[in-house]
Order: sequence, then structure tokens, then C-alpha cells
Amino acid sequence: MLDTVYRDFGTGYVPRWHRDIIDPEGAYLASPRHTLLVAVDERDGVVATAALDSRGPEAPPNPWRVAARFPSGKTAQLRRVYVRPEHRRRGLARRLVGGLLEFAAADGGYAAVYLHTDPSVPGAESFWRSLGTVVCDERAEEPDGGQGIVHFEIPMPGR
Repeated sequence: MLDTVYRDFGTGYVPRWHRDIIDPEGAYLASPRHTLLVAVDERDGVVATAALDSRGPEAPPNPWRVAARFPSGKTAQLRRVYVRPEHRRRGLARRLVGGLLEFAAADGGYAAVYLHTDPSVPGAESFWRSLGTVVCDERAEEPDGGQGIVHFEIPMPGR
């Protein structure tokens, strides 16, 4: 996960955004409503991650209407869906996201599945468009393009 924030996002570690990366156990394993999935390659170690928690998007930095639509506690937010570049285009992200969606559906308390993505990451926007519906594209809908983030709702299995 740290590799991704340095390589793909170019931000490096920013504590207010990436605290969960340093403490994945506290962020994703301590609560029965949260989870972290990983894909491991025998040669390369961890090659993909995908996480889910019950925290909705906060405003700011996200648009107020997005935060209101996806409240904490009722929203399964997909996070940290990362695949190392040399392992992309093999279905790993799709399989991990499928596992997260099954987890959310089995919880029974989630009304929606939400995520946001940085469209500058190669393949990210097209991947999420193949799975969900855009609810806000900051590039077109926010003054000065907002953060340039695209927000999605993903259908809950069985609904």
C-alpha cells in the first residue's frame, strides 16, 4: 500500500489520508464490520490489497452532497484496492472487490457501497466504471475541478 502512495499517487505517506496503511490491523481487522484482503504471490509476496470499512466519505475534503449520500455506519467504503503494476490485468482486483462485496452483503447493515478513485492512476477510472456508477466527477462538477477525484457507487450483491 505504501508503494502505491509513493509510486502511483506521488504524494508519499500523508498521515491524515494514509493512517490506515500504517495500522491496517486497527483500521481493518479490529472491527467485525471491516476487512482487509490480500493477494500473495509465492515469488513476489503481497501483490494486491483491497479493504472495506464502515466510514463514509468526509466533507471536506469530499463534496458535501457525496458525504450526505453515503453516511458512516450505513456505507461500506472500498479502500486501498491496489495491484502492483507487474500483476495488473490478471483479474486480481476484480476478485478482491468481489470478496469485499460479498463481505458487505453478508454484514446485512450496509445500505450502499462507495469508493472514490484518482483518475490519474492508470486503469483506475475505467476499472471502476466497469463495476459501478459515477455519482460525482469532481473534474466536471466541482469549482476548479475540486480534487479531481471520481466518486462511485457499486451495486450491492443481491440487490
